[in-house]
Amino acid sequence: MDLEEQDVVKRTVEEQGLEGVIVILGSPDPDSTELFAETVSSGDPTWAGPLAGVSLGLPVYHVTEPEIKAAVDPDIYRDQVELMEMVLDVEAIWGRLADIRQRYPQ
Repeated sequence: MDLEEQDVVKRTVEEQGLEGVIVILGSPDPDSTELFAETVSSGDPTWAGPLAGVSLGLPVYHVTEPEIKAAVDPDIYRDQVELMEMVLDVEAIWGRLADIRQRYPQ
């Protein structure tokens, strides 16, 4: 999550509030997924971006998680996500997100 994306998340929460805001990631590996999830949950762990020291506590999911997949039109999911889901280590990604959600409950 680059600095510009952090700024967009921060401004969105400042303008809209926290209610009803969730973050859906499409990151390709467990490490980046964990870093991005921690950033929007407890603040930028690198202390380099707009979310440094800013604990938003946002719920965060990966686009391949069952909860998100069930909420997306099946045709759109098939066209936009399904191929990615087949090549990613989704179990490891989901595990990292479960760890983040346990560490930083919403």
